[in-house]
Amino acid sequence: MRFRSLESRIATVFLVLILVIQVVSFIAIRAGIDANARAAIGNELAIGERVFRKLLEQNAEKLTQSARLLAADYGFRQAISTDDRETIETALDNHGQRINASLTMLVSSDRSIKAATTKHVSPALLKLVLQLVDQTEENGGASGTAIVDNLPYQIVAVPVKAPITIGWVLMAFPIDDKLAVDMRELSSLQVSILTRNEEGRWRSIASTLLAPELASLLGQLQAAPSAPPVSFDLNMAGSEFSARLLPLGKDAGQIASVLLQRSISEAIGPYRQLQLILLILTGLGIALGVAGSILTAKRIAQPLRALAESAKQLGTGNYQGRIDIQRDDEIGALGKAFDHMQDGIAKREIEIRRLAYWDSLTNLPNRAQFVTVLDEALMQAQTHSTGQTGQGCYVLMMDLDRFKHVNDVMGHDFGDALLCQVALRLTQQIDAGRATVARLGGDEFAILLDRAGLDEARQLAAKIIQSLEIPLSLDDQTVDLGAGLGIAGFPEHGNDAETLLSLAEVAMYAAKQRSNGAVVYDPLIDTASKQSLSMLSELRSAIDRNEFRLYVQPKLMLGTGKVVGLESLVRWEHPVKGFIFPDNFIPFAEQTGFIRVLTRWVLEQSAMLCRDLSALGHHLKVSVNLSTRDLLDQDLTNKFADILTRYQVGPASFCLEITESAIMDDPVRAQLTLEKLHTMGVDLSIDDFGTGYSSLAYLKRLPVDELKIDKSFVLNMELDAEDSKIVRSTIDLGHNMGLRVVAEGIESEAVWHLLSGMGCDQGQGYFMSRPMPADKLVGWLAQWQAPQHRDAAPELIR
Repeated sequence: MRFRSLESRIATVFLVLILVIQVVSFIAIRAGIDANARAAIGNELAIGERVFRKLLEQNAEKLTQSARLLAADYGFRQAISTDDRETIETALDNHGQRINASLTMLVSSDRSIKAATTKHVSPALLKLVLQLVDQTEENGGASGTAIVDNLPYQIVAVPVKAPITIGWVLMAFPIDDKLAVDMRELSSLQVSILTRNEEGRWRSIASTLLAPELASLLGQLQAAPSAPPVSFDLNMAGSEFSARLLPLGKDAGQIASVLLQRSISEAIGPYRQLQLILLILTGLGIALGVAGSILTAKRIAQPLRALAESAKQLGTGNYQGRIDIQRDDEIGALGKAFDHMQDGIAKREIEIRRLAYWDSLTNLPNRAQFVTVLDEALMQAQTHSTGQTGQGCYVLMMDLDRFKHVNDVMGHDFGDALLCQVALRLTQQIDAGRATVARLGGDEFAILLDRAGLDEARQLAAKIIQSLEIPLSLDDQTVDLGAGLGIAGFPEHGNDAETLLSLAEVAMYAAKQRSNGAVVYDPLIDTASKQSLSMLSELRSAIDRNEFRLYVQPKLMLGTGKVVGLESLVRWEHPVKGFIFPDNFIPFAEQTGFIRVLTRWVLEQSAMLCRDLSALGHHLKVSVNLSTRDLLDQDLTNKFADILTRYQVGPASFCLEITESAIMDDPVRAQLTLEKLHTMGVDLSIDDFGTGYSSLAYLKRLPVDELKIDKSFVLNMELDAEDSKIVRSTIDLGHNMGLRVVAEGIESEAVWHLLSGMGCDQGQGYFMSRPMPADKLVGWLAQWQAPQHRDAAPELIR
């Protein structure tokens, strides 16, 4: 197994867990056994100490009884009374031999040794004897331990009374091998009776240890720098023992002790088999765990491998294989879910393929499928082309006329049904074996005519246009639709699908502009399109290269001459073509949608100018023109709010100007956008009022603040009474609607005074200032002087 595989990882995890558990358990149990064994040894030694002392007590009692028998003997007491030393010594010796006493002694009433079986009595022994004699006065008998001739003895003393105390009998019993053997038999402890002289040398008196162990014991005791503690561990001849040292007596610097030892190995011996069994069980557990973990890992990993293999098959697009995992657990559920997923993916891919290559509304091929079919047709045409006619393929692209109007008036459902009728009519006009109809999107359709010439393509186009001249009836509604149709083909116009589609589209738009049915592609048609593409590319580069310039024209109060605002205008300084006026690029920008980028640039620059002017103390309202495409941008308010936030300018500092035609192109969406802007606090103005075809009933519902009279009515109003009447009526209309009225195109002082007399609020024009670069505005404000007030001609004001 590779460790990187899931199977090996599962097996490894299980194995490690089992090993850790087994090893920890084994160590814990072994440590517990060792601790229990040592505790048991400690108990055994403590009990052994009590047993040993009990043996000493029994020996003392035995000696005491023997001594009492001797002390109670009449002949012995008579010998003491008559001071018959020979009889006393004989009695002491005989009685001591009967009980195996090693030492017998008679102490006279004056506390001197009267007779003894030993010739030498050490001062320490004499001292102990006198202490025992004194103790008999209180207890009627006493016992103790002494060292005689380097050997430890247990000594008892009893008084001899006749009837008063006439002496004391003392008997000594050696603490030797017999006591050690008895102790060994009673307790299973090793017993060593030891003495230690003044030089610190240890000597064994009796021991149950083997010779090597005893030698090792004496060597370790001798090597110790000081006397050992009561309890300690030692190692003798490779065996570990736990020992307890009991003092027996002391004589002239010599110390007698008994050492009780318990072999730790022997104590743990009964547990060794248990440990072996535990070790065997641990090994078996590990082996079973390894086998179980491997089987478990295989049981988990093998179905997953099958699922992975199925996933690979799914990735290659093979949905035929079945996933057979007969299990009732989660993996079985996963296998069933995977099987259902495979079926679902297969069904969805079929549906996706259909949606990707077929139009869901008309069930015709879509653009992607049409391009695929066109590529195949071009490959065959290029392979079999011999230069003869009838071996090419042609693309006919068609766009319906007035379809947007039908959608707006009748609704999108009606429009969709109408497209289905058009698709049906197109399929009825073609030869299914040589032509393919597709819907490219919206109301655009394309027809591929294979193995045909240009004349056949023209004939099919005429046939299609003729079929569309027949009105379509749908839901009791009769709709008259026309179409523009462009033709491009191989080998005349292009060699690949995208080129043919593009050229056919150019020809189609030319046909729609000329309103003359079908148009075959001609390079001259495409010249204007290339120029348009060049203009769009140059506009985009102008934004990136900062070629646009912000110009402004002041707006003034006509009654006081005070400057209250300015209108932002854009100019283009082309690096090659020079200064380009707005009329040369603004209409194109509106057609292509680039006007949105341009409007955003003007808003950015105007906000920056407004911020700078406010810092200088000039608080002017900035007017910016919005196009039709700007009004249809539902995200315009968010973009404008972002600009205001970044430049820290309030919405009240702006007035956005909208033309009547821009409003009326889509009144509903325009009103929604205007309401959002008005809610922000921005002033709104209707620009070029009077030049459009707006409905006053609709305009009065718009949230506007200002009405701007188009300059075409203002320029000649001083000389043209009709223009003057229109301007006066517009001013009155605006005021009646509660709007601020602004006149543009003021080019003389007379017109200024004339508009002021009519009550017009504000004005702008060449008389006050031509549009100027934004950075020149502050200088102009410093030198501006309003004209002196005078009355206008009454006949023009009326």
